[in-house]
Amino acid sequence: MIVAVVGATGMVGQVMLKILAERNFPVTELLPVASERSIGKMIRFRDKEYEVIGLEEAVLRQPDFALFSAGGSTSLEWAPRFAEVGTTVIDNSSAWRMDISKKLVVPEINASDLTSEDKIIANPNCSTIQMVMALAPLHRKYKVKRIVVSTYQSITGTGVKAVQQLENEYQGKKGEMAYPYPIHRNAIPHCDVFEENGYTKEEMKLVNETRKILKDDTIAVTATAIRIPVVGGHSESVNVEFEQDFDIDQIRRDLKNFPGIKVQDNLDVNTYPMPIYAEGKDEVFVGRIRRDHSQPNTLNMWIVADNLRKGAATNAVQIAEYLIKKKELEQNWRKII
Repeated sequence: MIVAVVGATGMVGQVMLKILAERNFPVTELLPVASERSIGKMIRFRDKEYEVIGLEEAVLRQPDFALFSAGGSTSLEWAPRFAEVGTTVIDNSSAWRMDISKKLVVPEINASDLTSEDKIIANPNCSTIQMVMALAPLHRKYKVKRIVVSTYQSITGTGVKAVQQLENEYQGKKGEMAYPYPIHRNAIPHCDVFEENGYTKEEMKLVNETRKILKDDTIAVTATAIRIPVVGGHSESVNVEFEQDFDIDQIRRDLKNFPGIKVQDNLDVNTYPMPIYAEGKDEVFVGRIRRDHSQPNTLNMWIVADNLRKGAATNAVQIAEYLIKKKELEQNWRKII
């Protein structure tokens, strides 16, 4: 099993390598891939050193999987080239998410849609993943009608430069700015670039990707994305209106029974999700589950997840794991018949 990690020196790429090791992914040969300025650097994986190579060389090696986290322009140019040599590409950028010919996958929700013909698979946006994880089991039972979401997003979603900005500001140092304003002791209602409609790209990802993953274009979604000085994960305040009424205790049971969800909702002992507890974990944490008494059939939830793990790297590795298991099952079935 030859596995390429494209963007291996970046923040998400490093987490991908960590998760591949943690989950004992069957890597027999690792290809750490990065931009020209990183070629020749050494990457450590499972107590072994690997030299970083360029994209051209990686394509020639024809890996089984290529996990991409190197930006949209790189994905648009290189993902098809990997696919042409038979590699299955799982792309973490926004390049392919809304392409109608590409699957947008959260394994717990729609991995069964994947086939061996899917050679470029899109990984959803981090804030979308954690929200749809909580919505999927409820949508199946009660049908989501409208979502109002406000996100409180970790600076790690921006990258190393943002982490350094916060560290510099915390220590009173001047340095390069990832944001147009200080982030320390601040909240910036500006994630990604603004579009003509007044929403940011990040906010529109929550609108469009949610509809695609849940396979329902009738769902109304409005979003506000906010950057806060946190490193552990993204938090979301989600207000969701259903077409059908619900029992609040049954909602909690529905969420508890869904794979990958952990309910933290005990107000007697102040138990609720927080980034400080989500950091380094793969679950999506849901709490503050309560009925919205201002209108019928409406629920409030607070959703938290590590944006670098389930919001990016873990989800990508889970997709690859699903495809391997699916292939093994198909081969075993052929032997039986």
